[in-house]
Amino acid sequence: MNWIIVILAIIAIYALIAGYLYRSKKWEEHITFYGPILGIKSEKTDFFDWFVKQSRFWRIYGTIGVLLVIVVSVGMAILLIFALHATVLLQPEPTGIYEPRNFIALPYINEFIPPTIAFWIALIITLIVHEFGHGILCRVENIRVKSIGVLVAVLPVGAFVEPDEKEVEEAPSHGRMRMYGAGIMNNVVIGLICFVLLAGLLGYAGPTAQPAILGLYEGYPAYNASVPSVSLIYAINDVSVSSREDVSTLLNTTRPGENIRLTVQHGGELSSHDLELSSWPQELQASDSGFMGVYYYDNQMLSQEIPKLLTPLGLLYMTALPAIAYYSEGMHPLQILISETPLTDFYTIPFPGFWFVINILFWCGWFNIVVGTFNALPMVPLDGGLIVKEGMERFLNRFGYARYNPYVIGFVSWIILVMLLSIILLPYFFSIF
Repeated sequence: MNWIIVILAIIAIYALIAGYLYRSKKWEEHITFYGPILGIKSEKTDFFDWFVKQSRFWRIYGTIGVLLVIVVSVGMAILLIFALHATVLLQPEPTGIYEPRNFIALPYINEFIPPTIAFWIALIITLIVHEFGHGILCRVENIRVKSIGVLVAVLPVGAFVEPDEKEVEEAPSHGRMRMYGAGIMNNVVIGLICFVLLAGLLGYAGPTAQPAILGLYEGYPAYNASVPSVSLIYAINDVSVSSREDVSTLLNTTRPGENIRLTVQHGGELSSHDLELSSWPQELQASDSGFMGVYYYDNQMLSQEIPKLLTPLGLLYMTALPAIAYYSEGMHPLQILISETPLTDFYTIPFPGFWFVINILFWCGWFNIVVGTFNALPMVPLDGGLIVKEGMERFLNRFGYARYNPYVIGFVSWIILVMLLSIILLPYFFSIF
């Protein structure tokens, strides 16, 4: 199937539907347009009033969100400086993680994000979580919510909560800051909850006892005999095996040049392969026995890695995992968290659909953390920039310099934007010159 034709056809259908709705003015109370982006909205926002009953809690929650945004904002700015310094120092080619399309967190554009149902569910959840944070604090701060909705450009690309602009302007500065910070706070809290649930559920995935092949050494017997990678070994020369020790015991009686029959299971199907064993490579531990040319999957790894996932470094690793897994040689052992993979055959699961839930939790945690930290950048119109703007105005107002606030915020926003663009575009510049 030519996916380019399919994508172009979907875009054309979207353009026809959007064009018809725009010209016909149908369902104007529910349809709006932001350039080519279609907005589906509803003015039924009374449910936000329920949160006013817990105003004290939500104001504390929003205040914590503001403090969190300030910390993350400073951290992200420092991270950008280091990233720019590394880009200038290393002068990388515009490939891999430095390819511009890989800065956009959408499937079909970003190489390491798979177009799975789990990802799209997580994306929608993330957008709703972020905007609902704004909506809740709007009502808590006595700001009317005019409408809510989702933004569609072929695929869902955003969500929105539309507050009454006049009431936003009239609200106290600290109230606006809490409203801006609530979206990021929601993302971070939900992201952490998803990763905690992910780590907890992984403890119920029991490793199978069968020896598991993760990959093959190119040019060696198993590779030449077309043994499928990511498979379970069930027998050697029709002798059943149930552990890697069983395999080693049988192979220790062989010598290079001997033929064996290897029976494996891949995708639920058994197949047998005739191998002519070779000598062991020099870089591996020397042995006189025959060598199949396989390397094993450590199915105890998940249980060993679970505690590490909830550390600060573990969370950082989780956000980088899609890129790490995509660019690793062979199948990465933790690919099982990202998308459907044959690695699921290496485990027993507590209920049907277990790995689908794991994938949703991973992407929901990943997307919420990524969206939250990005929105914390001190750049208008991002939430982090709006909070810095409010805070800087209050600070400058103490000394009678509030009139300079737009220039200060504009300068900071431009600095952040220039650093972002430099990280993206400098690899192209280096490749030309």
